[in-house]
Amino acid sequence: MMHGLFLALAIVSEVFGSSMLKLSDGFSRLWPSVGVVIGFGLAFYFLVLALKAIPLGTAYAVWAGVGLVLTVLVSLVFFGQKADAAGIFGIGLILAGVVVLNAFSSMGAH
Repeated sequence: MMHGLFLALAIVSEVFGSSMLKLSDGFSRLWPSVGVVIGFGLAFYFLVLALKAIPLGTAYAVWAGVGLVLTVLVSLVFFGQKADAAGIFGIGLILAGVVVLNAFSSMGAH
């Protein structure tokens, strides 16, 4: 249970770091640049903790899938990115892959 929380914290930290990366304007703005370092540092720290019990392939698939969706939501809400049907469909396929991996594959076994 705790390892799932660590993975969730890793994902949220990575989304934060990615958002700060956008705001850093090529590392030309100090505080967003500091946010990048903190966000990605925490992301990898929590990922290491999660990997003590979650297989690497499963953890990375969940990280990538959930992180993608959260990053897209941040982009839509805060950065004015526009959604289209093809993008939404593609994201749905990625999420479907994460669900299949965790629900039906022995690769997702803990």
